[in-house]
Amino acid sequence: QVQLVESGGGLVQPGGSLRLSCVVSGFPTDYYIIGWFRQAPGKEREGVSCISSSDRGTYYYIDSVKGRFTISRDNAKSTIYLQMNSLEAEDTAVYYCATRFSTSWCSAESADYKYWGQGTQVTVSS
Repeated sequence: QVQLVESGGGLVQPGGSLRLSCVVSGFPTDYYIIGWFRQAPGKEREGVSCISSSDRGTYYYIDSVKGRFTISRDNAKSTIYLQMNSLEAEDTAVYYCATRFSTSWCSAESADYKYWGQGTQVTVSS
């Protein structure tokens, strides 16, 4: 059974940092992509970042997070991270990780991902 479990969200002041974790299990292949998405109240879900299992690089899809967010993975821990620094109120959203198998090509489109975690709330507020 494929599972993705996010954690690490919370309430943080503007300028603060959080590290989100996505622990994965039950993957039938070592050939996959992992994406981070977010959905703010009243807005559509948007792709934030993506990393593939085959070292084809990392991708950031929102200009405002470039230079502030970093995606990485620890294969030994079956965990993908999203390090978020210099957080802004506009980063407030539920953050999800998602996966698609049998591809190494990252995508920012939620429709391209088949399995999703339950999400973790990130609130940036003073």
